[in-house]
Amino acid sequence: MHAYRSHTCAALSAANAGEEVRLSGWVHRVRDHGGVLFIDLRDHYGITQILCDGDSPAFAALEKVRAEWVIRIDGKVKLRDASLINAKIPTGEIEVYAREVEVLGPVEGDLPVQVFGEPEYPEETRLTYRFLDLRRDSLHQNMMLRSNVVRSLRNRMWDRGFTEFQTPIITASSPEGARDFLVPSRLHPGKFYALPQAPQQFKQLIMVAGFDRYFQIAPCFRDEDPRADRSPTDFYQLDIEMSFVKQEDVFAAVQPVIQGLFEEFGKGKKVDPNWPLIAYRDALKWYGSDKPDLRNPIKMADVSEHFKDSGFAIFAKLLENEGTEVRAIPAPTGGSRKFCDRMNAFAQANGLPGMGYIFWRSAEDGSMEAAGPIAKALGAERTEAIRTQLNLAEGDAVFFLGGKAEQFESVAGKARNEIGRELGLTETDTFRFAWIVDFPMYEKTDEGKIDFSHNPFSMPQGGLEALMGDPLKVYAYQYDLACNGYELVSGGIRNHRPDIMFKAFELAGYPKEEVEKRFGGMVKAFRYGAPPHGGCAAGIDRIVMLLADTANIREVIMFPMNQRAEDLMMGAPSEPMNEQLRELRLRVLPKDA
Repeated sequence: MHAYRSHTCAALSAANAGEEVRLSGWVHRVRDHGGVLFIDLRDHYGITQILCDGDSPAFAALEKVRAEWVIRIDGKVKLRDASLINAKIPTGEIEVYAREVEVLGPVEGDLPVQVFGEPEYPEETRLTYRFLDLRRDSLHQNMMLRSNVVRSLRNRMWDRGFTEFQTPIITASSPEGARDFLVPSRLHPGKFYALPQAPQQFKQLIMVAGFDRYFQIAPCFRDEDPRADRSPTDFYQLDIEMSFVKQEDVFAAVQPVIQGLFEEFGKGKKVDPNWPLIAYRDALKWYGSDKPDLRNPIKMADVSEHFKDSGFAIFAKLLENEGTEVRAIPAPTGGSRKFCDRMNAFAQANGLPGMGYIFWRSAEDGSMEAAGPIAKALGAERTEAIRTQLNLAEGDAVFFLGGKAEQFESVAGKARNEIGRELGLTETDTFRFAWIVDFPMYEKTDEGKIDFSHNPFSMPQGGLEALMGDPLKVYAYQYDLACNGYELVSGGIRNHRPDIMFKAFELAGYPKEEVEKRFGGMVKAFRYGAPPHGGCAAGIDRIVMLLADTANIREVIMFPMNQRAEDLMMGAPSEPMNEQLRELRLRVLPKDA
């Protein structure tokens, strides 16, 4: 017989009745029915019920085992009584009568994290004992989902004519929009490598080298503040680059891959094949976000014209200032004072003074009337014009936010999402995608400087000529793919012309000499015949998070960091030894230095 098992814990069925078998695994649960033991034995593949009574020579040893002990069982497969069949598991028709047991790995002391039943524990405890946490079926399934998603992505890319190449992990620092992780060089004291924030330059150089259609399941490293949908240290992405393409060619290559993936692993949810192109400025105006959740049908609108010189003094006075507007958030079926007050409180909880509102209800004479302080101050004619513009009816409401868009837009987007959820307007069984396009090439920083707003290597729309005017009016061939409120893909058509690149970086405060120094390899390559090229990268962690239907990215990463970018299980980051510092010629300064 095999040393540890003849079958896995998911392999046995009624067809194996009467066979002598050997199983190994973890004790998932022990039930003592007074002289009869039932043990659920678990391995990577599933669960098999083990039966043992006082007539078995294994009984005395099995009485001592506890949850999560690793044991080996020899026994005979028996059919369960019809009334005891468990249809929820593949092995539910049988059980194994234990004749011999060997303890392979006992548990010392109490378990810090229980596996059976998946009780709740603080995240710090779960991450400290991640090896136990991963034994839970929910996390086990998430990790298998992730593995299968990566395999499917790889196969789909090969099937579409892409070739997989690996790029360096140790490289030079690059301005990708986040902080680098620096790696000191022992051979070159005082100099540092960087872990790549993305394979951006390398994949472009692969195009210059003539390989045409590249992909990679690439690790990326960024020293970022953690969020629920972002790892603070490292993540994986499906990295793609193509030669001789325009924006629409990239879209045509990516959609079948992502759509097919979501159809394969979406657990029956509808995958909308209509992927609209939405300009960045319109996404903010309509949805308050550049990653809109299109499952929510609510579309915001500018209603400033109805408030100019109106009786509602707060907005009328506000609109006298340049660059201000009044934005409306329609709320179909939200026409009650109770709901309106609740949403007003939501805005206040998110840092705004509140949200004005109008709702329409039935009057005593049976007609429809507009209610709320704004309706009274605005007057019937203007209120009716708002209702008509937004196509609202009796039982509906509308909320208003005013000022400069950048001051209220993000809260407006959150309010839109909250209204959609509260009123049951947001779909729960669908994946809806949209390409967000026409990103501004530059933005103004808090210090008033011009800087890249997205990927610095993107081609400006209009080429070199576009860079001769106002930088803040330049759009780039940059795009994101949004799905259900998350950014899944980001990319662009690349700037492959040295003259355009120098000018683009000059506007962001990088002189030609610095560009040559920091990106010398790529600039040099572009001088020797570079094809037009472009691509994108899809966040694998975030894709799996959506497919697993979890809001926390740590639930789909095997060994994630905590919110403070710490690995509690392995003790990272840790203090280096003095010998290591001396070898690297480094010194750690005290915090108050």
